[in-house]
Amino acid sequence: MRLDKFLCDMGQGTRSQVKDGIRRGYALVDGAVCRRPETQIGEQQVVYKGQIISYTVLEYYLLYKPAGVVSATEDRRERTVLDLIPDKKRKDLFPVGRLDKDTEGLLLITNDGPLAHCLLSPKKHVDKVYFARVEGLVTPAHVELFQGGLDFGEEAPALPARLEILKTDPREGVSEIRLTLREGRFHQVKRMMAAIGCPVTYLKRLSMGALTLDAWMRPGDYRPLTQAEVQRLKGKTEC
Repeated sequence: MRLDKFLCDMGQGTRSQVKDGIRRGYALVDGAVCRRPETQIGEQQVVYKGQIISYTVLEYYLLYKPAGVVSATEDRRERTVLDLIPDKKRKDLFPVGRLDKDTEGLLLITNDGPLAHCLLSPKKHVDKVYFARVEGLVTPAHVELFQGGLDFGEEAPALPARLEILKTDPREGVSEIRLTLREGRFHQVKRMMAAIGCPVTYLKRLSMGALTLDAWMRPGDYRPLTQAEVQRLKGKTEC
């Protein structure tokens, strides 16, 4: 691999920025200054601007997405979920699925396309668990509707979903629920709850497949996945 591509892939700048840095003598290959961007790199040690750069093919991060941040790779006006991971190595990372701007909770960030496809495919039956506060009183009748596959205005009803009533407050006219889905249609949680007359006022994703938010995490926190977690995810989805 070319030295400039190696450094660019590892998030050290654009191709033109990296080429300029190499020509200025910022790159060391096995301890010697290298000023040729086209130099081929194999097993050599590469240092760029004083930092050892190791090549990483795939990255996986568990992010606690805060409200107010968009689930996108780039945005001209808004802060994105990728902006919250300053020490990422790859420049081709993306969020697996989307959480609305005002929704918080678990989001997987990776560049593993096949795994992302498996996690999002309804055929793989990967559970996504959400906590929500809603207006209105959720009842056992609503639980049965969700179990049977709720019709919320699309061509096909939703797949069977597990709706759990955590709390109802008749005086305030509000409820707290936990909802487990195996698909991810556009604004699905909000649209399903609105369809039963209980609009969502707060929404948080708690888990996705084998991944669950750590108890210590707060909005904006993130960490790399362990190898064991990656293997569990792939095992659950048969990817």
